[in-house]
Amino acid sequence: MTRVLVIRLSAIGDVAMTIPVIYSAALSNPEVSFTVLTQTFLLPLFINKPANVELCGMDIKGKEKNLTGLVRFAVSFSSGHSFDFILDLHNVLRTRLICTFFRLRGKKIFVLDKARKARKLLTRKKNKVLEPLIPVIDRYADVFKKSGLKYKESFISLFFNDPVKLSFPELYGLEKDIKKVGIAPFAKHQGKIYPVEKMKQVVEALSARKDLQIFLLGGGILERNLLEQWAAEYPNVRSLAGCYSLDDELKLISKLDVLISMDSANMHFASLVGTRVISIWGATHPYAGFYGYKQRPEDVVQLDLSCRPCSAFGQKKCWRGDWACMALLSPGEIINAVGLKLK
Repeated sequence: MTRVLVIRLSAIGDVAMTIPVIYSAALSNPEVSFTVLTQTFLLPLFINKPANVELCGMDIKGKEKNLTGLVRFAVSFSSGHSFDFILDLHNVLRTRLICTFFRLRGKKIFVLDKARKARKLLTRKKNKVLEPLIPVIDRYADVFKKSGLKYKESFISLFFNDPVKLSFPELYGLEKDIKKVGIAPFAKHQGKIYPVEKMKQVVEALSARKDLQIFLLGGGILERNLLEQWAAEYPNVRSLAGCYSLDDELKLISKLDVLISMDSANMHFASLVGTRVISIWGATHPYAGFYGYKQRPEDVVQLDLSCRPCSAFGQKKCWRGDWACMALLSPGEIINAVGLKLK
């Protein structure tokens, strides 16, 4: 049996975007064994994986964080596993080092084209080339195709063949005509976060509708505290921050009618389970190729500013200094978008 190693270590949303491709490739090549190497804490994302997909975790924030630990891991992993070839879906220094040890053993490596030059043209300050790049998911698929593997896109949802049963206390007692709206107001970088005070207005307006139940999603301690305050202040609002494991949160997201999200991991989580997303974009832009899998272009909420996008990932400082891409976006536009999508 042919054995293939697939590597993607971070970030959370990017790992999530590999799943439709890996699952599709696995089903297209049932005679091939695929091993996915990613961070250990992300392994629960791979729900209902095909039988020919195995998982392997590494701790890049712990014992494999520094160079010594990484080299030790790479030597041990490359000597302890026999793969016919390797697919590097990350293409960063860490994965290149791991691949180097396999290459020394005569293994062929196929590497993701990250389109770095095109991203620079898209995000530069002046004379932007405002054209959509090839979606990241398609570029992942290209790596599989270049290796000679068969590839037919077949992924629909993590739960397509194993529907989630209604087992969450938060959902009990909700009538069928009550729509379930999720709101995930945070992201890793400021350039991708809608101002908190404006998002609170969105929550307030939606909570006043008796036909809606609002669920707030977040991770960190500060985020949890804020979301719990909103839940206590407004009717029909519940905070789920910190309440569930990653795999259970995916199950709950699958039960939502719509999710309001930033350009963040939550957008990709919802995409994996077939939930429609109203996504809010600031410093980043869907043209960079990171839009949610099978999400609809008309569900994007963004402003047409000449400075956008200024970053592919949202980590850069605002050139203007005022984050106008988010600050000038009115809560009403988001509220209206929700109303239109729930009709």
